[in-house]
Amino acid sequence: MDAHVVSLPMRVPFRGVAHREAVLLEGPAGWGEFSPFLEYDDAEAARWLAAAVEAATVGWPAPVRASVPVNATVPAVAAAEVPGVLARFPGCTTAKVKVAQAGQALADDVARVAAVRDALGPSGRVRVDANAAWTLEQARAALDALAPYDLEYAEQPCASLEDLAALRGRGVPIAADESIRKADDPLRVAVLGAADVVVLKVAPLAGVRPALAVAAACGLPVVVSSALDTSVGIAAGVALAAALPDLPYACGLGTASLLATDVTSDPLLPVDGALPVRPVVPDLRGAVRAPADRERWWRARLDRCSAILGA
Repeated sequence: MDAHVVSLPMRVPFRGVAHREAVLLEGPAGWGEFSPFLEYDDAEAARWLAAAVEAATVGWPAPVRASVPVNATVPAVAAAEVPGVLARFPGCTTAKVKVAQAGQALADDVARVAAVRDALGPSGRVRVDANAAWTLEQARAALDALAPYDLEYAEQPCASLEDLAALRGRGVPIAADESIRKADDPLRVAVLGAADVVVLKVAPLAGVRPALAVAAACGLPVVVSSALDTSVGIAAGVALAAALPDLPYACGLGTASLLATDVTSDPLLPVDGALPVRPVVPDLRGAVRAPADRERWWRARLDRCSAILGA
């Protein structure tokens, strides 16, 4: 397979990321994306490589729908910036709002969520994502403060499954993300009754087919999400969402809107609140090629992860 290392500037830093780096793999079935976050160790990153190899060499299962509804994604911006962010997600009636950002207070979260609710109106759906940053007591206080804005659910408010289970039944449904994608046993979420919804990402689960198996075994409603992917990686998430038997929620796959540029001249961006199910060809990869030092770093990481998969 051919490998291409790219670096894409973000419109607004998200999870502390200002430039999104990725390796694009070209194989007989198309393109795959290898883009584990920089802090992940090689064992965890190897699962992301397995997903990229699946996309490039095998392709994906047949879809059962032609398009996938998606949500807008609102980073931890000031409340006044919310309308401008939402404008990049045309037709989306659901928004996921980042909360619990380091250096910010609960009042910032409340103001941001209030601005989103005001922009979407009473019929829009608003969900929040804390990325496991709250303690149990902080989560209780935060969800009490945010509940008046009629949350669809709260994604990963705490780190432990036990804390997630303790938060259920308080009026705001609980979704599990990190408890699935970073777990040795992603099915413990269902066993412990720790969530009402599971959030699945293709890359951390090693591919579309393994993610479908997790969804079937959990037996809970599924939201498919991305991890700040380029349109190549998002296409894998769309393939997963398109292959699920049921898709009751909008998916977090509209995140190409967060990139200042993409690897393709035909990016996967929401139209009327949905993404089409289709392949992506990264025809702009040369224009966003990573600097030489970053390319060396990623190729070394690719070699290490390939060795892990080979073993």
